[in-house]
Amino acid sequence: MTENVVVLGAGYAGAGTVKKLQSELGGNVRLTWIADVDYHLVLHESHRVIRDPSVRSDITFPTHQIADPSTRLIQDEVTGLDVDEQVVELADTDDVEYDYVLVGLGSQTAYYGIPGLEEHSLTLKSLDDALEIHDAVKQASQDATRGEPAQVVIGGAGLSGIQTAGEVAEFRDTHRAPIEIHLVEALDEIFPGNDPECQQALRDLLEDAGVRIHTDDPITEATEDVIEFDEGEPLEHDVFVWTGGITGRDALDDADLEKEHNRVNTKANFQTTNERVFAIGDSAIIDQGDQPAPPTAQAAWQAAEVAGENIARAIENRPLKTWEHDDKGTVISVGDEAIAHDVDMLPVDTFGGFAAKNLKKAIAARWIADITSWNEARKCWSSL
Repeated sequence: MTENVVVLGAGYAGAGTVKKLQSELGGNVRLTWIADVDYHLVLHESHRVIRDPSVRSDITFPTHQIADPSTRLIQDEVTGLDVDEQVVELADTDDVEYDYVLVGLGSQTAYYGIPGLEEHSLTLKSLDDALEIHDAVKQASQDATRGEPAQVVIGGAGLSGIQTAGEVAEFRDTHRAPIEIHLVEALDEIFPGNDPECQQALRDLLEDAGVRIHTDDPITEATEDVIEFDEGEPLEHDVFVWTGGITGRDALDDADLEKEHNRVNTKANFQTTNERVFAIGDSAIIDQGDQPAPPTAQAAWQAAEVAGENIARAIENRPLKTWEHDDKGTVISVGDEAIAHDVDMLPVDTFGGFAAKNLKKAIAARWIADITSWNEARKCWSSL
């Protein structure tokens, strides 16, 4: 009997699982890969496009370059998952039946019910989003003057917000554009919940780049040109980018699976409350004891390796492997600079400079090599 295995999404979770499944599955299994785009985006480098759109060719890779000839590719939007009928529902093509499905659809931006936030902000969840931010910043700078510079506000000072602010600063410096940049965070420090030494190092780089940092004051409302705060004075904006949080995709709204904020709950083996449905990446809340696995690229890469093997094991009625996230450290770019913290097997807790910049490049290159080839990774090095 031929088994139908379907992978949803072309992000880290989807692309990584497809690569693993192609090496694990036997000839009696049909593999289908469904995504709303025909390429894989190295999302943790997408902020580079804000400064220079030409970078996109070095951080996007066609799905056909990753997939084996025997893997069926479908480009369409997933609109639903019927776990009773074992069917993936699509927007424009026929529904696809499955015996096992891996949900790796990623996430969408959370707005927390703040009035006007969704209507008046840009996000950074895709290549198109990065291009839209570039165009908006460019247009705002062209309409501005030295006396009245364009006001670019980034809401949320996590990884995406910090890297966005750094790229806007590089755009400003490269083009000598009249731009003021504001990074806004509701909590009392940037990169919330992380080591104070790392937080301070990032703050120093941002302030050196001329980014104005506003913390400990949540946004209460956004309009077309003004952001209101709980306590502080309103902040005018010409461009407003919101990076403040994530929630699950609308496609999972009606899926009969245990979920939180539309993200699917899974065991440490990636199996959901339905044994035929596995989930990883931002789509999933993966049980790791006290804290779930973080919604990071690093966690998705690690999980994909085990998830692919576990689907093959499920087909063969073998015991599933339990996965434990191994935090190998954090590297964050601020324009052309970077900060690395708690990197595995290194004696220094926090460092920047040449070593941190090249470590970040190496991480991206390793991923590109894993899903394509080292030759592709070498060609992309200068853009990373």
